[in-house]
Amino acid sequence: MNDVCFPKRLDSRFRGNDWKCQQNLIKLAHEMRAANARGEQLGLSEDELAFYDALATNESAVQVLGDEQLRAIARELVETVRKNVSIDWTLRESARANLRRMVRRTLSRHGYPPDQQEQAIRTVVEQAELFPEDLPYTSAER
Repeated sequence: MNDVCFPKRLDSRFRGNDWKCQQNLIKLAHEMRAANARGEQLGLSEDELAFYDALATNESAVQVLGDEQLRAIARELVETVRKNVSIDWTLRESARANLRRMVRRTLSRHGYPPDQQEQAIRTVVEQAELFPEDLPYTSAER
């Protein structure tokens, strides 16, 4: 499963008290557990895994850069986002543009294939929007 955007998936399938809702929640819990195990296997945090998956959707990037390089890019992107976002960054277009520029530079510096770079930038920014409000800190760092 390459989609770790679980907050986006909490739609009408997960509202209510009926049996179908409960089954959907159980399925989602299994998917989340599998994603966490995959992140541990790759040596990536939850945030890093989200960026890794965003980058790995480009098959040419996987072929050209390989798994280890994509992990390094994902780690660097998490650090870049943590250092450069403010509380209201999603509301200010200038802050979003600055983040897109930094992501583009990071991808270019690592040789990320240009054929899907714009899509990767959009996906990384979308993932960053889903980060918790206490973005600069992970629960392990507290």
